Amino acid sequence: MARIVMKFGGTSVADLDRIRAVAQRVKRQRNAGHEVAVVVSAMSGTTNRLVGWCQALSPLHDAREYDTVVATGEQVTTGLLAIALQEIGVEARSWQGWQIPIRTDNAHGKARIAAIEGAELIRRMQAGQVPVVSGFQGIAPTGRITTLGRGGSDTSAVALAAALHADRCDIYTDVDGVYTTDPRIVPKARKLAKISYEEMLELASVGAKVLQTRSVELAMNEHVRVRVLSSFQDGPDDGAVGTLVVDEDEIVEKEIVSGIAYSRDEAKVVLRRVPDRPGIAASVFGELAQRSVNVDMIVQNAAADGTTDLTFTLGKADLPRAQAALGALASQIGFAELLTDPNVAKISVVGVGMRSHAGVANTMFRALADKAINIQVISTSEIKVSVLIAAEYTELAVRALHTAYGLDAD
Repeated sequence: MARIVMKFGGTSVADLDRIRAVAQRVKRQRNAGHEVAVVVSAMSGTTNRLVGWCQALSPLHDAREYDTVVATGEQVTTGLLAIALQEIGVEARSWQGWQIPIRTDNAHGKARIAAIEGAELIRRMQAGQVPVVSGFQGIAPTGRITTLGRGGSDTSAVALAAALHADRCDIYTDVDGVYTTDPRIVPKARKLAKISYEEMLELASVGAKVLQTRSVELAMNEHVRVRVLSSFQDGPDDGAVGTLVVDEDEIVEKEIVSGIAYSRDEAKVVLRRVPDRPGIAASVFGELAQRSVNVDMIVQNAAADGTTDLTFTLGKADLPRAQAALGALASQIGFAELLTDPNVAKISVVGVGMRSHAGVANTMFRALADKAINIQVISTSEIKVSVLIAAEYTELAVRALHTAYGLDAD
């Protein structure tokens, strides 16, 4: 029998009826003879409410006290699920991050997991008990509670699975797997039986919201097999449903393109007629880095008159900080004009098959040209091609590319 970590997100534990349904799923796995640990998020809407309270009291609140407040949402859910399990005859006990402990660094609000001491949980699981663990939280070297940032419960679950030497980490959410694209845009999108860590990481990083990026990166590094499935659909819990995120070697027939992702959370910045001399790019992006602005796609076009246009993208929420940073640099660098455009979208084509097949980018460009969609910026990696387009063409582009790569379901 297997050792499994089951993770349930906020919508899966949104109310007492949903918590009872989760308890029944856990009981089925225990009855099948598996050793089970559970990781839970706060009930849907709880974290937003707690964050709102902190911001209402002080927009520049102490991050340590913020973590103390927002970590309570998961604490409530662990206790309620443990009670629900006990009520149906399953021995269970709730665990907070500091009790295990889940050790993190000191970066409050966005902490990273350093180590998990899983020996006691393994002992409890072998004795037949189900540990119900708070996701999203840990304990800093100072002894203070930390949180891992939004979506951190996925990371908690994968890290716990690694520490417990689990056979699989099942992440239950409101979708029943990983699709070739957003089925709300493309009804013919197909659910993938398996996807590689690299593909999932690329998809998560460019807009697919099924899994949190850090959780996929951790799963890849620790070789944790992850299964994505829905907590709202009844069916077998034996691994025959959902999507498995695994090593590339486990996928026999590799698709050239596995998925199309999009992100509307992008903004474009253009610095016109920047002096073309060494150190300019370092000055621009160094200043942005100091203000914690993450830059994504970058294009530089040199002109014959000794100037260059510097174009890059960043998160839409970071645009005001970027404008302030670049405005402060204007006199130092001497660029002619600063242009911004928040009405853009990034469309990405992802697939490990790109490594061995030519023409993938050409197919993308031709499909977009056929729909009269202009490409503003292009970025590539070994298994990904991304383009920036006007936001109004997002859905048209996704549909066109999904068809162009033969991903439509029959």
